[in-house]
Amino acid sequence: MAEERINAEQVKHVAELAKLEFTTEQLTMFTGQLEKIIGMFEDLSKVDTTDVPVTSRVSDRQNALRDDVAVKSNDREALLANAPQAANGLIKVPAIIDESGDGE
Repeated sequence: MAEERINAEQVKHVAELAKLEFTTEQLTMFTGQLEKIIGMFEDLSKVDTTDVPVTSRVSDRQNALRDDVAVKSNDREALLANAPQAANGLIKVPAIIDESGDGE
């Protein structure tokens, strides 16, 4: 059998650092999946790339975006019509600061 590259305790430790909780079944499944992924990287590291040129781009496409040009507009109704919510001639957004005092 191949040498163990990662074990359930290591996966559990990383999960705890990421504030994740796994059931025993999930821990077993993810440990197996990570073992396979690490194995794939080890296989890739064995490939001889001596004469392979460095790849800085995988596509020959250049920036295909349009120029970002500001357009002056005074059409407030069109702006409000495109907003998810509007009230009293303003765009309504969710509260960012909760001042209710309940601490949540």
